[in-house]
Amino acid sequence: MTDLLDAVRRHADAEADAQGIARTPIPGLTTVRATAPSDLLFAISRPLVAVVVQGRKQVTMGAQVLDFAAGESLLITADVPTVSQITRATLAAPYYAVALELDVAVIAELAGQMQASTAPQAAPVRVLSTDAEVAGALLRLLRLLDRPDALSVLQAAMLRELHYWLLAGRHGAAIRQLGWPGGHAERIGRAAARMRAEFARPWTVEALAQAAGMSASAFHRHFRATTSLSPLQFLKNLRLIEARRLMLADGASASTAAYAVGYESVPQFTREYARLFGQPPVRDVTAARLKARAAA
Repeated sequence: MTDLLDAVRRHADAEADAQGIARTPIPGLTTVRATAPSDLLFAISRPLVAVVVQGRKQVTMGAQVLDFAAGESLLITADVPTVSQITRATLAAPYYAVALELDVAVIAELAGQMQASTAPQAAPVRVLSTDAEVAGALLRLLRLLDRPDALSVLQAAMLRELHYWLLAGRHGAAIRQLGWPGGHAERIGRAAARMRAEFARPWTVEALAQAAGMSASAFHRHFRATTSLSPLQFLKNLRLIEARRLMLADGASASTAAYAVGYESVPQFTREYARLFGQPPVRDVTAARLKARAAA
């Protein structure tokens, strides 16, 4: 993993933004850097694999708490709410990781060619040791960043190779569910993508079920089983997380953020925000900004 650490470090040190996120020209591929333990980060993560190459992180989904460090990878196979925190990072030894959002279309094509059957539904969040082939494919992909001419030609093939090794490795059975045509994971993912794209829209369960091609009762049942939330709870969390981002990153007021994400009542927004983040919007954002200034 030493070579992969060096590649992640080079990109993250040069490109990381104020939040430690360093995006790449490769769709869905990101490196991460942190020089101190982080605050809690609330998110509804897309299906992805994240490989830690230095430091340590903890991710919680409901009652499940996963701790992972260098040499291990986190797999998320559904749009699920998570609370994460980098727990080991210093100036001398920063936290470094590389994450890739999974491409369902590529997974479906490869899974069909590999002629592997689906396994019983697995937990949507899990941690395992990183396969050597996966680490090697990530390293080759990151090295392409220094060769833009080669990147434009080889990127698609190398992303496909990386997905192949993920399917062939320890995470394969869980990843395969994402690409099973007409499967519950694929249909729920379709509805979740619509909600992400149009979270301010006044969705009904019936409209979401129609987007997923399911009856309302079956959709509600399978959505909760996949994501741990009901469809409307999922939508509420999406709105609240985006509202927090608007206040922290863009300086929006609580009322402006509330209306922007689809709330019609600021008091309702304030109550639901406090339930998710532990304190009302103004107090939460003020505390987050003070912590950021102290760490700067």
